[in-house]
Amino acid sequence: MDKSQSQQHFIHADFLLDSKEAKELYHNYAASLPIIDYHNHLSPEAIANNTSYNNISELWLAGDHYKWRAMRVLGIDEKFITGEATDKDKFLKFAEAMPYMLRNPLYHWTHLELSRYFGIDSQLSSKNAEAVYEKTSSLVQTKEFSTQALLQKMNVEMLCTTEDPIDSLQHHTTLTKSDFNTKVSTAFRPDKSLFINGVTYNSYIDELEKVSNCSIATYEDLCIALQNRMDFFHSKGCRLSDHGLEYIPFKMCKEKEIDRIFRTRRSGGEVSPQETEQFQTALLLFLGKAYSKLGWVQQFHLGAMRNNNTRMLNKIGPDSGWDSIGDYSIAFGLSRYLDMLDSTNQLTKTILYNLNPADNEIMATMIGNFNDGSSKGKIQWGSGWWFLDQLDGMTNQINTLSNMGLISCFIGMLTDSRSFLSFPRHEYFRRLLCSIFGQEIKKGLLPNDPKWVGKIISDICYHNAREYFEY
Repeated sequence: MDKSQSQQHFIHADFLLDSKEAKELYHNYAASLPIIDYHNHLSPEAIANNTSYNNISELWLAGDHYKWRAMRVLGIDEKFITGEATDKDKFLKFAEAMPYMLRNPLYHWTHLELSRYFGIDSQLSSKNAEAVYEKTSSLVQTKEFSTQALLQKMNVEMLCTTEDPIDSLQHHTTLTKSDFNTKVSTAFRPDKSLFINGVTYNSYIDELEKVSNCSIATYEDLCIALQNRMDFFHSKGCRLSDHGLEYIPFKMCKEKEIDRIFRTRRSGGEVSPQETEQFQTALLLFLGKAYSKLGWVQQFHLGAMRNNNTRMLNKIGPDSGWDSIGDYSIAFGLSRYLDMLDSTNQLTKTILYNLNPADNEIMATMIGNFNDGSSKGKIQWGSGWWFLDQLDGMTNQINTLSNMGLISCFIGMLTDSRSFLSFPRHEYFRRLLCSIFGQEIKKGLLPNDPKWVGKIISDICYHNAREYFEY
């Protein structure tokens, strides 16, 4: 593509690649690699059923709280976001809002997705909204835009969804028996068993009783039930766990006290904040040891302040765009937790994600405390997450990890998304990564050795993750 062609469209072949060195690295060493998306919130049911959608709004706007938040800022009525407006009208409102999203990552993601999936290279606005809606909605109804076809189109080799311990995993079982080429696994996410002070805690434990076929009256019972579900998940191919926590607590006490706390809550009583942290500390240590025995990777997503807007939470529900970055104290509890497991050689492979960028240096240095040489990059600082998976956030994560760790061992990008159209985010990351390395080659800060630097790029984008997850 010559210069005039490359400038014809906003998303062109050398998008984000601001040096000839970056272009060489991306096109020769990153662009064609398969995708390993080791953490997302895609629907396994939709994948197993090879679902097709009726229109672009069903596929692209439903459930996407990134888009919803932006539309609300612009004063768009909720009926066009999560309300009763038609799918077409919701799309037209989103398209009308798009030109005002300049410099928000949604602007880049939206146009990458329109280009890569639909071949639409013009900028979305009210001027072309009708035509784009009709073209994309016509395409998404075809078999070439079913969920499985979309994953294959993006060269997704492996993906990992996230399920609660009470899940039956029936859709994962269906996929295992199918001839679908993309490997679909799951991660065990026991958050609800940890949130002992939650209003619905006892009703959740009642559900856990049913699926684990055991009564849960004591703390030991709870551990037995969770082990039962971990064994079940393991039998279905699960090799990862995941936790979404504000921070990792660390308040030790005797097991009989943990049992008393659990019994109190199980009988309908209240537990104090200190008792909550004591209980969570004990259960997290139990889970960490269980993961180690099973040979799983454990993940911790830390620092989100969720459900801030009570009025809108009550009206619309959780995961609808009312979460933000929290300012919790991260370092002490995380260090003590990892050290307690490591002290008995029961610290499994671990990936840590922070939502508050103020914690970047904490994470980058924390992982070095527990990388003991037993495996390459055993303890990882995960990719920029949620509010940080944009150019500045990812750049800061890459640079901080490079300065305080080894970027060459990094396992790269993931989508953390509910959307089947989100996989160009891997391309976005790869282009940024090559731009950063390319600029440093240009400045003489890295050797002009495309073959070796290209190997490092390929490892970060694909090979490190493949080796790390051993699938």
